[in-house]
Amino acid sequence: MRFKQSLFLVAVAISLITCKEVPDQVQNEKTLPGQYVDPFIGTGGHGHTYPGATVPFGMLQVSPDNGISEWDWCSGYHYSDSITIGFSHLHLSGTGIGDLNDIRLMPINKKVDLSEPAGNRDELPYKSSYTHEEEMATPGYYKVFLKDHQILAELTADKRTGFHKYTYRENDVQSVVMDLGFAINWDKPTETQIKIVDKNTVVGYRHSTGWAKNQKVFFAIEFSKSIENYDLVADGTYIEKTNLVRGEKTAVQLYFNKGSSMELKVKVGLSSVSIENARLNMKEHENTFDFKKVKNLAAEAWDVNLSGIEVESENDTLKEIFYSALYHTQLAPVAFSDVNHQFRLENDSIATASDFMAYSTLSLWDTFRTEHPLLTLTDPSMVSDIINTMLVYYDNSGILPVWTLYGNETYTMTGYHAIPVIAEAYRKGIKGFDAEKAYAAMKATMMQDKRGLDLYKKYGYVPYDLLDESVTITLEFAYDDWCVAQMAKALGKTEDYEYFSKRSRAYTYLFDKNTGFMRGKAQDGKSWHEPFDPKFSSHRVHADYTEGNAWQHSWFVLHDVENLIKMHGGTEAFNSKLEQLFTESSEITGDNVSVDISGLIGQYAHGNEPSHHIAYMFNYSGQPWRTQYWVREILKTQYKTGPEGLSGNEDCGQMSAWYVMSAMGIYPYNPASGIYQIGSPIFKRSSIRISEDKTFDIVAQETSDKNIYIQSARLNGKEINKTTLTHEEIIQGGLLEVTMGPEPNKNWGTLN
Repeated sequence: MRFKQSLFLVAVAISLITCKEVPDQVQNEKTLPGQYVDPFIGTGGHGHTYPGATVPFGMLQVSPDNGISEWDWCSGYHYSDSITIGFSHLHLSGTGIGDLNDIRLMPINKKVDLSEPAGNRDELPYKSSYTHEEEMATPGYYKVFLKDHQILAELTADKRTGFHKYTYRENDVQSVVMDLGFAINWDKPTETQIKIVDKNTVVGYRHSTGWAKNQKVFFAIEFSKSIENYDLVADGTYIEKTNLVRGEKTAVQLYFNKGSSMELKVKVGLSSVSIENARLNMKEHENTFDFKKVKNLAAEAWDVNLSGIEVESENDTLKEIFYSALYHTQLAPVAFSDVNHQFRLENDSIATASDFMAYSTLSLWDTFRTEHPLLTLTDPSMVSDIINTMLVYYDNSGILPVWTLYGNETYTMTGYHAIPVIAEAYRKGIKGFDAEKAYAAMKATMMQDKRGLDLYKKYGYVPYDLLDESVTITLEFAYDDWCVAQMAKALGKTEDYEYFSKRSRAYTYLFDKNTGFMRGKAQDGKSWHEPFDPKFSSHRVHADYTEGNAWQHSWFVLHDVENLIKMHGGTEAFNSKLEQLFTESSEITGDNVSVDISGLIGQYAHGNEPSHHIAYMFNYSGQPWRTQYWVREILKTQYKTGPEGLSGNEDCGQMSAWYVMSAMGIYPYNPASGIYQIGSPIFKRSSIRISEDKTFDIVAQETSDKNIYIQSARLNGKEINKTTLTHEEIIQGGLLEVTMGPEPNKNWGTLN
């Protein structure tokens, strides 16, 4: 939630600031939510999160880089490592592809040779070892002791500015290296520039290609001490008698006047537009290096945002998992427009977000499922800003975004899932964007011929012999079509509604009633892809399924579960097959198995997003107690404390958003429907703040590790026997009370 969203949040912020003047024993009476957050959750295993400093949805993410180019280092950091090459200002949270890690600073205590080319991080002369015992992270703050240089490095940030504080040993050389040439993961510099402006200021830019093909980062850096000397390097050569270097790979070593202080403070502004904008982005902090103040304000911002949902439990471990998850849901998307509202598009044109905040890092294949639905409850104005940003990208490219990274369209993953985000927002009554223009963008996107849509329109599905991942693509296009149809209906466009509704039945072409799976079908409309093994996986090559197999992808019919049940032969056959998903052996076959298939319970793979809705399907087939059982099993086994607390990639908030919603006891099964499914709440009380004077509370009486089944439920005092809530019921405020027990009540939840 933004500070401007309600007077309540402003009041909370003021009270938090005031708390600094209250005696410690009074402050400690109530634990603030940020104190439960562990930013290291997900930094181990395959979580791909980073531990560094940022603020909610901040433009900058100041975090350490290990310097390794491997899958588990996509965020720049992995908990298994013990070497750092510095602290860069842009990071991805939990993605399966690595990029960014731009504008990296490394404090050191000696002169090093920056002219020698480094093929890997072990050849970098400025690297340092560290230990986790001398490392700490809290929301908005990170610190680590660099053993090789005997320097304590501390990081914090606000919305658009990064702050560093380095504490050197007495009498040591006080130096900082900035190496714009060394790249990790998919990133490769194309042109970089460094200019020493004056005794305290360095500016420049780093242009690169990688996952984002045209990434341009401009920077302005100010230091609290005078630069006594410097060494500039361009493409492996020291350049003397100049204050500016330009090349593919540039670097600088700065030496500072030690004076009487062992501390060096640094502030960094970035921009996608220009050096001037980078300086404007940190103008708020002109003539000050108050690291402590910025750190405190960052912590306060996190406490305000995290207070948007309050949970009650005697189990602090559950609170740690929950608030760490809620924290992760607020790391992306990231603010992208500068303080003057400008931002760069991939064709190098400069757009202006005059009346909204522009956002990037839109991981829509993942986040449309739960992350964006969560935002419709916690920050609806941000949802409209995201949609307005999408429409700018649409104006530039002619289609809605697929996966936007630093203003670049990466076309990563299948489907066009900006569409359900827009349809959901409109269905839920969120204002602040042009609905007619948004609909035109949705329709244009689904009527063009790229990425399999030409085949989809020609055959009614995507044939496996003409395009890889045909089953997943078909199923996702069908859902996107349904979302377009709902928007068309709401806007009175009857012909479009009928057209896209018909197309949304594309999934029916691929269901094989003999096996009970969605399967690849050839262009002849008759031949199935043979041989068939529902456990077979092939990662992105000669595959019918995206990052998964038939067991995991055959359930993606969010918009027509009732018909899917009929296609299986009725509820009994459907429930049997669905239960088998969770109890089947977890063997995955094939020579090129997708590494994304993780967090397995049977063949259910919670570590990747295609499985995320499946446990809630029993609500549709007359056995909601099975939903309650499996949701609890997932909550219990797939989320933990510690670095390996996530079962798969965090994926910009989606993995954690599933936990946040499911732990409260509700889930947006089909986001664009505006309906939430009731699961099995783990907290005594969960309270979602709708406005300054309104909350929606979920009270679970007798909930425990054993009492996982709903016995009865009341909504605002009235008994209900259904597993659904509407968005309207939630946002008008109220109380859902459920009584939990150790055995299923098979008569509850059957009247949907």
